[in-house]
Amino acid sequence: MTVLIDPPAWPAHGTLFSHLVSDASLAELHAFAASIGVSPRAFDLDHYDVAAERYDVAVAAGAVPVGGRELARRLGASGLRVPGRARRAAKADALLARWDALLPGARDVGVELVERWHEPHRVYHGPEHLVHALDSLALLEGRPPGVPDAARPPARGGAAAASGSTASGSTSGGAVSGGAVSGGAPSGAPSGAASVTGVMPAVTQLALWFHDAVHDGEAGRDEERSAELADARLTGHVGAREVEEVVRLVLVTTDHAPAPGDGPGALVSDADLAVLGSAPDRYARYARQVRAEYAHVPDDAFRTGRAAVLRALLGGGTLFRTPQAAALWEDRARANLTAELTTLTSPT
Repeated sequence: MTVLIDPPAWPAHGTLFSHLVSDASLAELHAFAASIGVSPRAFDLDHYDVAAERYDVAVAAGAVPVGGRELARRLGASGLRVPGRARRAAKADALLARWDALLPGARDVGVELVERWHEPHRVYHGPEHLVHALDSLALLEGRPPGVPDAARPPARGGAAAASGSTASGSTSGGAVSGGAVSGGAPSGAPSGAASVTGVMPAVTQLALWFHDAVHDGEAGRDEERSAELADARLTGHVGAREVEEVVRLVLVTTDHAPAPGDGPGALVSDADLAVLGSAPDRYARYARQVRAEYAHVPDDAFRTGRAAVLRALLGGGTLFRTPQAAALWEDRARANLTAELTTLTSPT
């Protein structure tokens, strides 16, 4: 692991700034920045902005000086780089605007969630993943990506209402319009999740906001704790049925195995897994991000464990449960997983 710094060449606030990055670990980067007195506020998703007067301090402390192009190349190869468009959407202010539009009046909850998603130990499971999952859900639900319409309570009498937009609650995962999911209770879903638009139309979005809100690297327990957090933080802001449904949907992401007929569960599961069906270059960056998130695991152990995960995904039947997601991503996801598995199991 190496901390790198490029020459101070970026003007702002009456001085020039360098970029300080790690080629392997955000945790290492945060620790190094703290050791030389750089404020946490100087961190910008994948690098610190370091004022010119601290350049020599950083180099004396062990940062390796490199040119700007070399720094960008090493950061890109590490999997830690957040590209431009994703960077803008993943910034705290952009995410808070998105949350405020989704659930007005719950700013305190949004602030906590954004802070959690920006925790320094996260790489893949950070704000870029949240944005990608939310935008993938919007695609599946027939909404434009980006800032959503404000979440609205259900119409009187339990009928679905989202500015007059409704959607079929079919067992296929239901194409959704305006974020509303209507119709009867999905077959196989708990009775408390009933007529999921007897509940607020934004439960699927809320579930994604919470699904990795706790990320300590403990599979299963992370999802349980995230569901508990959703229960605690949403109570008082949305109705009891909405809270119950969000909790249920968060737990669906534990194994991505929604029950047959569970349309909302299928949508949340598919949006969470959408990165698997990305273009090959984006998938390669995802794979590097996963490796960086487990930088503390020795290479041989990581390759063995990751290969087992990939075999389980490839051998577990259809990856995506909604027809929309299957058509969009299934074939490409299988090609991506197979290519990564081949790389992991080939002699080095």
